[in-house]
Amino acid sequence: MDIRKAVIPVAGLGTRFLPATKAIPKEMLTIVDRPTIQYIVEEVVNSGIEQIIFVTSEGKSAIENHFDYNFHLDAVLREKNKTTLGKELDMISNLIDIVSVRQKKPLGLGHAIWTARHIVGNEPFMVCLGDDLVLSDVPCARQMLELYRDVGESIVAVQRVPHEQTYQYGIVEGEANGRDRTYKVSRMVEKPAPGTTDSDLAIIGRYILKPDIFDILSNTTPGHGGEIQLTDALLALCKRREMYAYEFEGTRYDAGDKLGYLQAIVAYGLRHNELGPSFKSFLQETIASL
Repeated sequence: MDIRKAVIPVAGLGTRFLPATKAIPKEMLTIVDRPTIQYIVEEVVNSGIEQIIFVTSEGKSAIENHFDYNFHLDAVLREKNKTTLGKELDMISNLIDIVSVRQKKPLGLGHAIWTARHIVGNEPFMVCLGDDLVLSDVPCARQMLELYRDVGESIVAVQRVPHEQTYQYGIVEGEANGRDRTYKVSRMVEKPAPGTTDSDLAIIGRYILKPDIFDILSNTTPGHGGEIQLTDALLALCKRREMYAYEFEGTRYDAGDKLGYLQAIVAYGLRHNELGPSFKSFLQETIASL
């Protein structure tokens, strides 16, 4: 079965960016000329996904509004003959079919995904975290979808990290299975203590999941803080059926972290068609003057 739907959890409070996120969802913080969440949506659209399910919470209406049609704004742009801007906003509102569900309590990423179960139904689906950006020639989601057509099982995207940083991530252990950059998962460890794993394959915010995950999440015991951890459910799913880890091609930026957010601004700014060359000169001059 082809994967048609992507779940994008955007219910988090964004406390790492306070006070900037007191009134603005962290997913709406701008990178160059568009909000972070738009890069995620464009990635899945360019990968062939047909529907997006936002898992939201109170105070996140700005995300839905961004992808909706604004009659008043459209009329003002037409009146001022700003047709280019009008066409761009029209493109955004027609990118893809979007629906939203509410995560009424902050019970973790696993619970957020479980909240979308009735809309996803009994079919495989993709999960993209709303603050994980991947800059690549071929969209990360498309890379994973192409692998899924070969293996037909759940996939987690991974990147290699320094061993001294593995305690910050969910870590995958597994064996190369003959496909390029692909590993058959044998074990997962959430934020392992130093020295407890030899693997440096860290899970990042892209997943392809079989619908079995919903039943597992329903029976997953809450962990620290009463949250339902996705990694716990993934480990249970891995024991039930095959699972693969894919070392994607591209560079990942954690836009939910202040340093990662700044790094993303620089990386995307340098690749911007209009601003890139001037921005590069500015950075070179600034560094030289320090």
